[in-house]
Amino acid sequence: MANFTYEAVNESGKKLKGMLKAQNKAMAISELRGRGMIIRSIQEKSATAMDKEIHIGRAVKLEDFVIFCRQFATLIRSGIQIDQSVSILEDQSTAKYLKAALGDISEQIRSGHSLSKAMSDHPKVFPEMFINMIASGETGGNLDDVLDRMAEHYEKEHKTIQKVKSAMTYPIIVLIIAIVVVIFLLIKIVPTFAAMFIEQGSELPMITKFVMGSSDAIVKYWWMFLGGFAGLVVLYRMFASNDEGKYFIDSMKFRFPVFGIILKKSAVARLARTLSSLYVSAVPVLQALDVTEKVVGNRVVSKVLREAKDSLQQGKMLSEPFEKSGVFPRMVVQMLIVGEETGQVDNMLAKIADFYEADVDQSVDRLKAVIEPLMLLFVSVLVGIIVAAMMSPMFKMYDNYL
Repeated sequence: MANFTYEAVNESGKKLKGMLKAQNKAMAISELRGRGMIIRSIQEKSATAMDKEIHIGRAVKLEDFVIFCRQFATLIRSGIQIDQSVSILEDQSTAKYLKAALGDISEQIRSGHSLSKAMSDHPKVFPEMFINMIASGETGGNLDDVLDRMAEHYEKEHKTIQKVKSAMTYPIIVLIIAIVVVIFLLIKIVPTFAAMFIEQGSELPMITKFVMGSSDAIVKYWWMFLGGFAGLVVLYRMFASNDEGKYFIDSMKFRFPVFGIILKKSAVARLARTLSSLYVSAVPVLQALDVTEKVVGNRVVSKVLREAKDSLQQGKMLSEPFEKSGVFPRMVVQMLIVGEETGQVDNMLAKIADFYEADVDQSVDRLKAVIEPLMLLFVSVLVGIIVAAMMSPMFKMYDNYL
């Protein structure tokens, strides 16, 4: 499939611009003419490096997507037709890819396509879960309610993701700063003192010898350090390029000290929130598990969901694979069992999501309160060791001089 940008005029004379997916240019032209459009220009859109970067993960920011859901629900609830609502949202949208997708969707709806079918042609803009929920809303006649639930779902997902990112970002930034400062001291400052110490010929403390040796190694063999780092990056990418490697990496994420617990809680919250939303919208359970497996973002959890799907197809309980996996906390398994026994799996999943989203918030706040002074102490100790290593011989030389 290729992307084609087009300029055209519809039957009412309105000028339109948009993007269309098709196998080739001839099929793209045929598709547009089938919608009653007069084509002014059409050309294949080449994939640039910038496009590839933007389309990694999600083409539209979660904040913009939430606003889109809220506004769409309001328009539908006000009695405005779906195609008119989409056109209004297209005019108001400032998100480039969402705007282009809405232009195409509006034309498809006027040509007789359903909203969910039109959205499915833009998988980079509309996640599979969202499309399934829209299809469910069209069938049940409660599209406005579904859109409100989706807005709430993505708001909570965005909040959880931002919390986890904030927990991970601070120590990484401080660590990078510490490395830069230490390298600067070893390359620029230590050699100046080292030359003076060698000229004096006095016996140096062990810590000073160690720091001077480290400085000398970095200055002389910096290319080896860079080569080693590049080699590690290449090996990591090669290892992560296959399913076994990706599964191993995802499993190790849950085993990281401190951060692993937060990542696991975040994964549980995302799974429960997604599955609950699909359950409430009457999406068939096997289809709900399949969609959740694709969006949960961790292959260890995805494997459990595949096993859960197989378990249901064999007439077994949904909770059995969750219990056997050892990935999920006991509370999650117990609540699933209660939900299955009472026929309230959706409610139990929603409660699990609420609990772990709140738990992630509290865990991140506690972690930040502890890790900020620890990271500052870490940087201070590193710099202090280097300063002490340089100043100790200086004091000794001063005492000898006196």
